[in-house]
Order: sequence, then structure tokens, then C-alpha cells
Amino acid sequence: MQYVVLQVVLKEKLIGTGSGNLTQLEKVINDQAAKGYRLHTISPTSSGSKGLLGGDRIQATLVFEKL
Repeated sequence: MQYVVLQVVLKEKLIGTGSGNLTQLEKVINDQAAKGYRLHTISPTSSGSKGLLGGDRIQATLVFEKL
């Protein structure tokens, strides 16, 4: 089997909860699906705040496997 490992950094909204860019994550998953891969594993890691005006950062490691 072939695998692809990608890392995506998601920025949390400054006010409220939830990611401000889940569409970026969705795009990465759909791009890999178009290449014949499916999402096997996702592992999120919070890296905390990055500055005064930035929200928290979440780094997601995604593992895709070839269908």
C-alpha cells in the first residue's frame, strides 16, 4: 500500500470557538481523494497562541492511503 502524510495548520478564531479555516482542511482531503487516496488517520496537536492578534494554532497530521 502507498501512503501520503501531510500536515495542515489551522488557526482558531480569535473570538469564539471553532476553526476559522476548516475549508482549507476540507480542500486538502478532497484534493487527495481526487488522486485516489482516502483519509486513514488524523492527529491534531495544539500549539497554543501565536502572538497578540492570533488565535490558537492546531497542527493536523493527516495520513492518506491509496485505494
